[in-house]
Amino acid sequence: MRTTLLWGAALGLALLACKPGGGDPVEAGRRAFAANCVVCHNADPSKDGSVGPAVAGSSPELVRARVLHADYPPGYSPKRDTHLMPALPSLAGDVDHLAAYLGSLQKAR
Repeated sequence: MRTTLLWGAALGLALLACKPGGGDPVEAGRRAFAANCVVCHNADPSKDGSVGPAVAGSSPELVRARVLHADYPPGYSPKRDTHLMPALPSLAGDVDHLAAYLGSLQKAR
């Protein structure tokens, strides 16, 4: 029984290590950003992109509002006066990771 528990724990840790990003939400957000956002935003989120503004340091509320609803949280003043970004509900599972990644970065000065 004890050996079975030890093997089960070892297998669980091994599977967790194989998970993309190793379970790290910031790394998962970096991957989601690279796969979905760099087309319009810069690969370096602290710099403006070809279409979208710099997004480093964005709050979770802003990320959620923009990604899921193409909207802004109450009281937020947009950096650009465009409405080009569509809602991307397919990224609902990545919103928290994107917010963790962008929130971990220094805002552009």
